Amino acid sequence: MHKKYTLFKTVLLLLICSFGFAQQGKITGKITDAETSTALGFSSVRVFSAKDSSLIDGNISNEEGKFTFTLPFGQYYVNVEFMGYESLNTPSISLNSTNKNIDLGALELVSSTNSLDEVTVRAEKSSIELSLDKRVFNVGKDLANAGGSAAEVLINIPSVNVAVDGTVSLRGSSNVRILIDGRPSGLVTFKGGAGLQQLQASMVERVEIITNPSARYEAEGMAGIINIILKKDRKQGFNGSFELSTGVPTRYGVAANLNYRKDKLNFFVNYGLSYNVSPYVSELYQEVEDGDQTRILQQDGNGEVTGFNTNVRAGLDYFFSEKSILTASYLLSRANGQRYTENAYQDFINSVNNPIANSLRIQEEDEIEPIGETVVSYKRLFEKKGHELTASFRYLDHSETSDQLFNQTGNLANGDIDPSNTFVQKSLNDEFEKQFLYQLDYIQPISSEGKFEFGARSNFRKMVNDYFVNTVSGSSDNASIPELDNLFRYNEQIHAAYAIFGNKQNKISYQAGLRSEWTNIATILEKTNERNPRKYVNLFPSAHLTYDLPKDHAIQLSYSRRIRRPQYNDLSPFYTVSDSRNFFSGNPDLNPEYSDVFELGHVKYFDKGSFTSSIYLRQTDDVIERIRTVSSDGLATTFPENLNSAQAYGIEFTSTFEPAKWWKLDLNVNAFHGETDGTNINETYLTETNSWFARQTSRFTLSNDIKMQFRANYNAPQRGAQDLRKAIYFFDFSASKGLFDNKGTLSLSILDILNSRVNRYEGFGPNFTTVGTSQRTRRSAVLTFNYRLNQAD
Repeated sequence: MHKKYTLFKTVLLLLICSFGFAQQGKITGKITDAETSTALGFSSVRVFSAKDSSLIDGNISNEEGKFTFTLPFGQYYVNVEFMGYESLNTPSISLNSTNKNIDLGALELVSSTNSLDEVTVRAEKSSIELSLDKRVFNVGKDLANAGGSAAEVLINIPSVNVAVDGTVSLRGSSNVRILIDGRPSGLVTFKGGAGLQQLQASMVERVEIITNPSARYEAEGMAGIINIILKKDRKQGFNGSFELSTGVPTRYGVAANLNYRKDKLNFFVNYGLSYNVSPYVSELYQEVEDGDQTRILQQDGNGEVTGFNTNVRAGLDYFFSEKSILTASYLLSRANGQRYTENAYQDFINSVNNPIANSLRIQEEDEIEPIGETVVSYKRLFEKKGHELTASFRYLDHSETSDQLFNQTGNLANGDIDPSNTFVQKSLNDEFEKQFLYQLDYIQPISSEGKFEFGARSNFRKMVNDYFVNTVSGSSDNASIPELDNLFRYNEQIHAAYAIFGNKQNKISYQAGLRSEWTNIATILEKTNERNPRKYVNLFPSAHLTYDLPKDHAIQLSYSRRIRRPQYNDLSPFYTVSDSRNFFSGNPDLNPEYSDVFELGHVKYFDKGSFTSSIYLRQTDDVIERIRTVSSDGLATTFPENLNSAQAYGIEFTSTFEPAKWWKLDLNVNAFHGETDGTNINETYLTETNSWFARQTSRFTLSNDIKMQFRANYNAPQRGAQDLRKAIYFFDFSASKGLFDNKGTLSLSILDILNSRVNRYEGFGPNFTTVGTSQRTRRSAVLTFNYRLNQAD
């Protein structure tokens, strides 16, 4: 294992040393909005020969709108394109020995939406925009997102998988950091990726996938970062969109995104309201060795979750000038949910023909989850290009109150009531979180291409879980259960500072950074006075090296060190009691896990599309994985443990291709090999897996106002330390028609056409085997109407 790891590092080092330095001229510039001077990041920039208009080179601008081309001496012109703006061609440029470095300055694009009343805008932003350290996915171009949630948006993003229970993974790893507008959010604090069901897709502008982040980003997230950017505009005047949706299973939604700018003030409001009823089913078959006999459990579950979600985000920008902007916003999210579940258990000895008992457990739950987030930020752009200062403050106030009632009825094999297994329980689970985040980032340009960045960040977080379970009838003492009656406190402080230096010489761009993070975490169980303080300091280096090749090619080599700290749910010791045979909890004794991540990427642009590929390696120590144990009487407990190590290496391809003007294709394929060493827990937990997943999307423009989309998804089987997840495949279909001079769009989506998105798994342990299935999301159909005011389609 380690020989492969060393060989990979050696190959990467040789690639770095093989890059050469050539003397050629440069053309640089920056793409901005003509009205606001705001940078237009990820614009399409191409260089053509002034002689015959042949394509010489092409790329996209960085997130600051900047671009650089190193070219042989000659006559050229530059073409710039960006969604919703008129295309721009520069005058002829002469690159020669006396004019080696040409700075075009700010290339200002004029918004095409100014003429919406006279002309229908057909220009559209590519659904996928590629740079070597980040991929940007524009949500609005995907028809399947209409009327959905942010969790459903991620299902349609290349490299990302969303399991049927809502767990989000990136390149096969669930250790991924999910941010909203570049910051942690209460939506994913308690529930992880499943919490994104509360956020409507119509509020999402784009999703950024950062597989190997630089030191600028927090070190949390082993597989990388998923950054969800919410909608906001800054154009003068009023613009907005409204959306209504309905579907089956029961789904209703309404949303609005409004923006108004008058001189120095810009107001924005995002609103979403949804009501959903989601049925689910599950099955489990388990055999447990108990001496000379085998205990068999056949479990069948079904239920539904009813959710009523509201999200309001409002804020304003104040422009002291176009280079000095103060922004304040507030997000209020409230989820009201009801859950009804039935779990039926049948117990046998040695054979399903020998029943010994059966029982039924019914859960009824009411849950309220309000979230309030306040963000204030300031951005200052100085006179020198690239010189900027950003400061932000964030306050999160989050709570979740759950009231659960459980009715359990047990029967003996002869049909008589089993008094010892017949009772009523009540559970109260109240969780509270408050978080403060301060961040400062500064960029100082050095020479024409270089820059120095540094920043600091402090995060203060306090969480409290008041948990209580008692038996209210069917028991002689009717008392609380001692191990399920306590108050769990989680206090966290993380302070960080980073510095990055980057420069470019001819065709080579390089960047090196170092981030330091000081962590102070303490967990306390108050009633039993169990305390577990943790303090540690870590250094997280990162490096990125890019080499521009001729003919629209570029390659990048990158490295970063990452951490996954045990989160609140990983540490909370309270057991779930919704299932009387399968219990889940956290582990207060968990240690953080660390990863070294290497990636070699390549991107190629051509007239009808693009192609990007990457080879990656991830080496992880003290890997956190949930381990299942089953007692001799058939009761299963699952909680996280630190395993020795895990290693994964793989290759990924993403391509966009336009065979014809009416047909566009997107393809993402990821294949990887993983090895897990959990022999510190059990000598049999030493496993290898070869897995892959693929997603292909075809988009058809049948006429100017009718579009169709078809998507196929396949996830191959994947093995963990003690389980095997079997293959999953599903298909989605969507269609839309423009209405009212293309100011409105009517969309229909049928998701999981074959109703085949079912989680199938097998589990193994020293004394048990388990086979199960679960389906949390069924085939659905959604009809959505969207109407836009002064906005392009």
